[in-house]
Formats: sequence, structure tokens, C-alpha cells
Amino acid sequence: MNQISPLAYVDPEAKLGDNNIIGPFCYIDKNTVIGNNNKLYNSVTIHTGARIGDNNEFFPGASISTKPQDLKFVGEETTCEVGNNNSIRENVTISRGTASAGKTVVGSNNLLMETVHVAHDCVIGNGIIVGNATKFAGEVVVEDNAIISSTVLVHQFCRIAGYVMIQGGCRFSQDIPPYIIAGKEPTKYCGINIIGLRRRGFSNETIEQIHDAYRTIYANGILKDGIQEARAKYPEVKEVEYICSFIENSKRGIIR
Repeated sequence: MNQISPLAYVDPEAKLGDNNIIGPFCYIDKNTVIGNNNKLYNSVTIHTGARIGDNNEFFPGASISTKPQDLKFVGEETTCEVGNNNSIRENVTISRGTASAGKTVVGSNNLLMETVHVAHDCVIGNGIIVGNATKFAGEVVVEDNAIISSTVLVHQFCRIAGYVMIQGGCRFSQDIPPYIIAGKEPTKYCGINIIGLRRRGFSNETIEQIHDAYRTIYANGILKDGIQEARAKYPEVKEVEYICSFIENSKRGIIR
């Protein structure tokens, strides 16, 4: 049975699972789907188009599936999908999609700290930590297990790879390749995310292979040649292949 405060509003067309807690002054619009065991503290707004999984926490002031801040949006029916086991802290805003991709996606097991903004058509993966007041512009992709510190500004269409650590206050308009620390001004490669990789169970041998692959790629004046050399050195190391494939498929270029 759901526990819904008498001071909350739930549209009759909203679809709720079981064992949800809806606190006072929450607003749940029509055309929304909420799974099981979610907790909405006071003053949470779930707008039309939201598709929410199970076991999520939404803290006061969170606004989910908001109208996109995109002048090309003309009211098309789009969605905002939130997975399971997320902690969405105070005043986080997540926009729904536009005609470009049709949906904004936030995966599972993420922590989005206070006043984070996720714009239209972003895809946020799993196991990600995002610090206070970080802002993602439209159509940003963040891959699994990234850590993004506070007050980071991410330009539209950027892609952030998995297992990275981005230092607080960064702003960038290029892609961040996997396994690294990104920081300084302008944002640049600052080495391998060694502590993060060890915490995730990467062996010292694999970490050294990643490190050497980056030395090889960045030392070469032409990225294509560096990628070819790194692949030749480590033809069967999936982490090196991830690095090479990410760089090859980057449309905005990578930080260096």
C-alpha cells in the first residue's frame, strides 16, 4: 500500500506501484509511471512523461521530467526515465527529452547531489556520483562509474567515459576519455584515476597497461598513430580497446 500525504497531489491518471511514500506538497502529474518502494520527501514534483523505477529517494525540491529548456521543443510527447536505487538530492532538476532523442535517461545506483541539472536527451549511466551544482547541457552522455565533482559545467553533446574522476569547477566542451583524472583550467588530462581503479578492483597490471596506453597515445603527435601503436602493444586488453574505441568515435575531440 502506498502512503500518500493528504497534502500531496497525485493525478488520477498517474500509475503508482506499491509501497511508495509520497510526502506533503509533492505533485505527481498525469502520464507518469512510478514503480515500487520509492520515497518522495516533501515538495517533490514529478512532471508528465516521467518513468521511474524502484527504490529511489527524491529529496525536497527535486523536479523530475521538467519541460526541456530548448526553444526547439514544441510540446512533443517525450519521456524522462529514471532507473532503480538512485539518490536524487535537494533541488535536482532532470528535463525530459525532445524530438532529438525522445527521452532523457538516468540509470541505476547513482547519486545526484544538491542542485544538479540534467538537461534534455542526456544519458546518465549507472554507479555515477555527481557533485553539488554540476550542470549537464543537452544530449550529454555519462558512462558507468564516473565521478564528477561539484560545480562542473559540461557543454552539450559531450561524452564522459567510465571510471573517470573530474575535478571540481571544471568546464569543458570536449570528450573525457576513460580511466583518467581530468582537471585544471583549461580542463586537461591529469593522469590515471589510480585510486578509483583500485577501489573498483582493477589489478596493478591492468592499471599499468592503461597508463602505458595513454603515454603511447598522448606522446604521439597524431592520435590515430598513437591508437594504432597502443592496440599493437595490447591487442587483447579490453580496457585499452575501450580507450582506443572511445577516442576514435569522439565527435568533439578529447581533452589532452
